[in-house]
Amino acid sequence: MTFPAAILILASLFASSTGAAPVTGLQRDVVFDSYTPISGSAQLTQRLLAPLTALRLQSATLAAGGEPREQAIDLASEKFVLYVPAQEPPQGYALLVFVPPWEDARLPQQWINALDREGMIFVSAAKSGNDANVLDRREPLALLAAHNMRQRYRLDPERIYVGGFSGGSRVALRLALGYPDLFRGVLLNAGSDAIGDAQVPLPPAPLFHQFQQGTRIVYLTGGHDMEHLAQDTRSRHSLQDWCAFDIAVEKMPWGGHEIADPAALERALTALAAHEPRDTSKFDACNKRIEQQLAAQTGAIEKLIENGRTTRRAPRLMNSTPASADWPRHAASNSRCTTNPAKRIVPFRSEAMCANSRRPTPTGKFARYSVDSPLSRHNIDVTKHFCFAA
Repeated sequence: MTFPAAILILASLFASSTGAAPVTGLQRDVVFDSYTPISGSAQLTQRLLAPLTALRLQSATLAAGGEPREQAIDLASEKFVLYVPAQEPPQGYALLVFVPPWEDARLPQQWINALDREGMIFVSAAKSGNDANVLDRREPLALLAAHNMRQRYRLDPERIYVGGFSGGSRVALRLALGYPDLFRGVLLNAGSDAIGDAQVPLPPAPLFHQFQQGTRIVYLTGGHDMEHLAQDTRSRHSLQDWCAFDIAVEKMPWGGHEIADPAALERALTALAAHEPRDTSKFDACNKRIEQQLAAQTGAIEKLIENGRTTRRAPRLMNSTPASADWPRHAASNSRCTTNPAKRIVPFRSEAMCANSRRPTPTGKFARYSVDSPLSRHNIDVTKHFCFAA
């Protein structure tokens, strides 16, 4: 063996031993070690919960003598499966973070060829199935998987996606809605929800506007899966009502409630990257309609409060909103005001804690009434607050 050849062999062995060359192929029981603020409790509650829900959660935690955890997940105890194609695309790998309905970390074997052709990494967490807590496990595990893949591999930021099957698909939609600055698209395989209700609230306005303008939503459901096809229809209508129009529907004509077959998956992965051209006039008109509805209905609620009357009529006022069929139910559970609202709303110790007061409040205990609806989440002024003496 010549001296230069020996040097090349030694250099190759050294690179492999130091991890300089990214590992490809199927990898099981992978343990990650890098955390990110976007998977922390503060951002999860801000992005994925309605403001009053987040407030109640915080109050319950403090009442129990606890403190919000910075990170809900201990990565040293978690296992992931990932698949990395051997050939890295010139612009970097695409990434699919998959939220499963099952408990084990599993890659559907029939998906490998499609992943290879798309140059797409697949990653999924164990113990993140339908029985796992959504906010404490399923969502932060998916976010941590995406973060660690960005640390380990060169990714194309325009092709980072989240997806799932069945119940995992519904979680994926929540993540796409709350994290449009990370995920550029979502693959909904036989599972979806309407957005803008208590279960799937809208994120703060800047994030929601980013979702409206930059997130691709692809539906993929079996032709005989009637229940989930109906869910998809409601979901698409709600997205369009909320001015999110970058939607594609891929079909599995003879499929039931089942994971995507290879051909359907490949069509769906191709569709994720094929964004619809934006119709600016349609988008602006849609947003203007929502803003007008918000102004009219918030004004009606304010008038009832100023007159000292009960807001039992408020759900009926809200019922006229075409943007979300679930808004009256959401409003009824989250917007509570009576002629003596302090009896029904958590008191605050100081007037300063009753932010954005719209009327003078005497000293003593105070209670806050918030108009917390999907429309208020859409608006820049996320919540309207009213203070009352307790």
